Amino acid sequence: MGQVIKAVKGDITRLGVDAIVNAANSSLLGGGGVDRAIHRAAGPALLAECRLLGGCKTGEAKLTKGYSLPAKYIIHTVGPVWNGGQHNEEELLARCYINSLILADEHDIRSIAFPAISTGVYGYPIEKACPTAYAAVMGYLRGHESGIKEVCFVCFNDAAYQNYNELVNGDDRLC
Repeated sequence: MGQVIKAVKGDITRLGVDAIVNAANSSLLGGGGVDRAIHRAAGPALLAECRLLGGCKTGEAKLTKGYSLPAKYIIHTVGPVWNGGQHNEEELLARCYINSLILADEHDIRSIAFPAISTGVYGYPIEKACPTAYAAVMGYLRGHESGIKEVCFVCFNDAAYQNYNELVNGDDRLC
């Protein structure tokens, strides 16, 4: 398969990948955390394009241009709010990653960077979110003819980096 999967600690808005994923809210009109940082870094044209998209449901994904970002595209996905794990949160979170990868393949995106979706204000525990995200990405890449060559899990803090790094470096079945 030949893909590179890695975890890095840093600012997703500064990465020179084909697409970054935005952990957006359902309006797609900006919010807090990584969503705010992406909107701020991309500039006002992003908000104008997002207004035309009609929002996004939890687990789904939509694509815009990257505007002032180094990335050519932004894939916006809405993660689930954590409600104790008994309200389909794991499946919805996995769908965020899978639907983002589907969009990436549809647009010939070769490199993509994901934040830790839903782990900020949506309260999804990082130690539960990371394995779900990693399994969804690996399952998609193993199960599809994909043009994606690089997947980067971008971690804003040490806890996310430690969780993703253990998964990436501990998996002897990497692509």
